[in-house]
Amino acid sequence: MSDAITAASAAPSAAPPRARPNLATEPEALLERYRAARERRSVWESHWQECYDHALPNGQPFVGTGAPGERRVDRLFDGTAPDAVEQLASSLLSELTPPWSRWFGLVPGPTLSDAERDRVAPMLDRAAGIVQAHFDRSNFAVEIHQAFLDLATVGTASLLMEEAAPGAPSSLRFTAVPLAEVVLEEGADGRLDGTFRRSEPTLAQIERRFPGADIPEEVRKRGTDEPDSRFPLVEAVLPDGVAYRWTVVLDSGLAEPCRLAEGRFAQSPFINFRWLKAPGETYGRSPVMKALPDIKTANKVVELVLKNASVAVTGIWQADDDGVLNPATIRLVPGTIIPKAVGSAGLTPLANPGRFDVSQLVLDDLRARIRHALLTDRLGPLDQPRMTATEVVERSSEMARLLGATFGRLQAELLTPLLLRAVGILRRRGEIPDITVDGRLVTLQQRSPLAQAQAQRDVQATLRWLETAQQLGPEALATVDAAATARWLGEAFGVPATLIRAEAAMSAPKPAEAAHG
Repeated sequence: MSDAITAASAAPSAAPPRARPNLATEPEALLERYRAARERRSVWESHWQECYDHALPNGQPFVGTGAPGERRVDRLFDGTAPDAVEQLASSLLSELTPPWSRWFGLVPGPTLSDAERDRVAPMLDRAAGIVQAHFDRSNFAVEIHQAFLDLATVGTASLLMEEAAPGAPSSLRFTAVPLAEVVLEEGADGRLDGTFRRSEPTLAQIERRFPGADIPEEVRKRGTDEPDSRFPLVEAVLPDGVAYRWTVVLDSGLAEPCRLAEGRFAQSPFINFRWLKAPGETYGRSPVMKALPDIKTANKVVELVLKNASVAVTGIWQADDDGVLNPATIRLVPGTIIPKAVGSAGLTPLANPGRFDVSQLVLDDLRARIRHALLTDRLGPLDQPRMTATEVVERSSEMARLLGATFGRLQAELLTPLLLRAVGILRRRGEIPDITVDGRLVTLQQRSPLAQAQAQRDVQATLRWLETAQQLGPEALATVDAAATARWLGEAFGVPATLIRAEAAMSAPKPAEAAHG
């Protein structure tokens, strides 16, 4: 949080009279607000835990105690859902934010004239390249993939975007925050603009992240005597007018709750986004929630199949209690001699009452529905390595139709806040020119594969119009502005501005023509 205005210990010894404190930002009031939001979230936790157990096991638990990575897959028998969740997260990464690829752009806004657009476009293109380079050199690809795993499993994810220390390879630093640590509040506009994060760092981690913080003596003494001791921190980022107020409260239980750091942000460092939102709900819904009945049924069917296979392999046996045969000492291995009394039946197999052949048909249908719900059959790899141009367009249209609503939400809650905060950090550090992405002077342009798939429909319509105009004859072709059409197609395809000739350069006479005239 180095880009925040920290005020943990910046007060001078002879400070002027302080203004009336804001009760909403006092430590006790913040903790009470956090507990109330945590209570409202508690109704989701058991459902989230069930989704994690069946689709993303070994994660940080919501219910009970435990740590990430602990073995909790003893009751998991079918791996269709975990595999489909990983494929969906990888597909979202490649379709929305592909690593080492330009998945966004900065273009001139609609209020600029044509001459201003031609003059500003190369500068904006270079600025977008700088921002993209900082994303590529940071840990963004690693952390956003983890956030997409949470998004596909429980429907809500949180990505913390901070400013890196000077001298780091990138000015941006990302952390995929587990949903078990995050409590969210929804604003009046329907966005998740209020964020609480509860973590338990050690004393060394607190001092490293909040240098100069006024840590209570009891906490400092215990942290020094027991270096592995952890202390609860509640980090709150809440809207305050047009900005966001950041406050960190230490709730250790050894002393009164105290404020370790505070500051203000133009954009929230916590980027919270959802897969699907139902009316009246704060947290999102995931495709795993939709497929959870099929996932649990498939898991139970595989468990019954394994039990039936165990019975088929080892069998069920019966024996006469003749005083010679001891069932407790019998081992059914090759070459074993089992004693029995003279005239007794000894050890005989018990006939299996039925077969479970229908289970495979049920299991295939369940697995197909799970893959369909998690879009594995739509976004997964192709069976045929070669596709025609028509197949590519149809696949892109189908993908845009399936993810249209989700992509619109992710663009509003993830991509746009992510890029606005990155531009703000790099502009303040002098990495890029002083530009304001306001939608009027400078506009964000989505160039991810999914955004390009949605733009294919407009491009195909324009190309069909050009073909029709060509068939109508020279008079129809005279109405086509070829230069403007080429420029529009270049912008639609995300062509760099340096490859598109400006209108002033196109309209200027050539040197030979000027001399002849």
